[in-house]
Amino acid sequence: MTSTSYDVVAVAAVVLLTLGIGVYGLRLARTTSDFLVASRAVSPMWNASAISGEYLSAASFLGIAGLVLAYGADMLWYPVGFVAGYLVLLLLVAAPLRRSGAYTVPDFAEARLASPAVRRLASLFVVAIGWLYLVPQLQGAGLTLSATTGAPVWVGAVLVAVVVTVNVAGGGMRSATFVQAFQYWLKLTALAVPALFLLLAWQGDGAPDLAAPAGPVFRETTSVVLDDPVRVEVVEPVTVDVRGSGPRLLGAGEQLLPSGTLVFPAGAAVPHIDRIERATGDAWARPLSGAGGLDHPLYATYALVLATFLGTMGLPHVLVRFYTNPDGAAARRTTLVVLGLLGVFYLVPTVYGALGRLYTPELLLTGRTDAVVLALPGALIGGLGGDLLEALLVAGAFAAFLSTSSGLLVSTAGVLVQDVLRGTVRDFRRAAVAAAALPLALALAASSLPIGQVVGLAFAMAASTFCPLLVLGIWWRGLTAPGAAAGLVAGGGLSAAAVLSTLAGLADRGWPAALLAQPAAWTVPTAFAVMVGVSLATRDRVPADVGRTMLQLHAPESLGLSLRR
Repeated sequence: MTSTSYDVVAVAAVVLLTLGIGVYGLRLARTTSDFLVASRAVSPMWNASAISGEYLSAASFLGIAGLVLAYGADMLWYPVGFVAGYLVLLLLVAAPLRRSGAYTVPDFAEARLASPAVRRLASLFVVAIGWLYLVPQLQGAGLTLSATTGAPVWVGAVLVAVVVTVNVAGGGMRSATFVQAFQYWLKLTALAVPALFLLLAWQGDGAPDLAAPAGPVFRETTSVVLDDPVRVEVVEPVTVDVRGSGPRLLGAGEQLLPSGTLVFPAGAAVPHIDRIERATGDAWARPLSGAGGLDHPLYATYALVLATFLGTMGLPHVLVRFYTNPDGAAARRTTLVVLGLLGVFYLVPTVYGALGRLYTPELLLTGRTDAVVLALPGALIGGLGGDLLEALLVAGAFAAFLSTSSGLLVSTAGVLVQDVLRGTVRDFRRAAVAAAALPLALALAASSLPIGQVVGLAFAMAASTFCPLLVLGIWWRGLTAPGAAAGLVAGGGLSAAAVLSTLAGLADRGWPAALLAQPAAWTVPTAFAVMVGVSLATRDRVPADVGRTMLQLHAPESLGLSLRR
């Protein structure tokens, strides 16, 4: 069998197992409560595995390693923030949210504020965040399948969209829970086992310095295929062989490389595309060195920390899983287990990013740094062993696409079925199909996006909308419906503008680029300030039964005061 054959078998196995587990969940899903929150009967360990499975998306499996490869130590804040966000969730939100008796975030908003208008506004942002998160999952699936099997990019995106729609429409949260719990352990195994062999191979190669002061170089004669002409920064003059045109001298400085196959000699410094700043070994390994590509690294770091720490509690596909716990105490236990499971997983992607500096530096030239996880086994080990490890990683990557997409589809469909349709099981299935259709169309139409950065922007939007709504709604009795609505519009509107501006490349240098690429540092405080300010100005609009609602949110279940639905 060829390497491509192993990859196809791996993808087929994951898809068939996913469908098989989904069919098992379908046998247990009968009521609307089964479809929306698995009848609130999921145990903490099972739920923690499912939460970890859906949370570890393409950004975690592929994106973090790619960011570490390109930018180094500054990018380690992504995994730290992704995990620490659950600590904030544990301290501030998990148990009260479960006691609210809500099915969705808009459900909670209406129950707390007695405002259908705020509910509709929250529904809009659930769908927006879900789609912003879902598009890179589908794109990543297409690029992964294309890179490993040669299939057209649209095949992987369509395959993932169809599989998750069938599972979610067929079994709802019941099916999604079983599938996501299985896929967490598959992803952990798929990432950790090859990492162990890669480290052994690195040691066998003499353990070369991962942060060589000269920066990444081609360790051997390397052919690089460019699909389109690309503008790069050449560090030092080098003569390359352009297939079909002969040798070409590239002088130091900015150069436009033609499409086609370019052969670089061994020992040549790796040119980098203009959107990836050159990071020498020292800068790559040193935090706050500016290797992340922004001119204000200290600001960017604080903004990233704020987005990831607070964005987790605003992700609808994460929050909806806490509604499946039997009670608030189970929600807290679930969060503690999630912290452990995620902490173990996030130790591994850094290994791939670091080794990629040595063994796949050509990815810095092509810009396809997200592919480092899949490229390393062939580059470092090769042969049958490399093919088998690559197939295992492809299986894990597809599990990441499927599990996260399932959670996003459940949360988005849940909002649509409650706020747009009539709330029946048949409506849920229709909503699942509709919720998958538009992101699939966008994924097929849009050009390739940097997975880690796009998901980071989704975190920024979540932190700027639902974090203030939940924190103030749970802990401050003075929040009013006008205040909540104004804060959602301010935080959501500003973060959406920053997301669109960043993706459009409207600013690439200085403070404008830093503020737009990492907007949470100013959009989150703005959203909190607007919610508090408008609420203080509309004190007469505080719900009359706010005392009873706050008591239900915070009283222990043993008192029998919590809402149970």
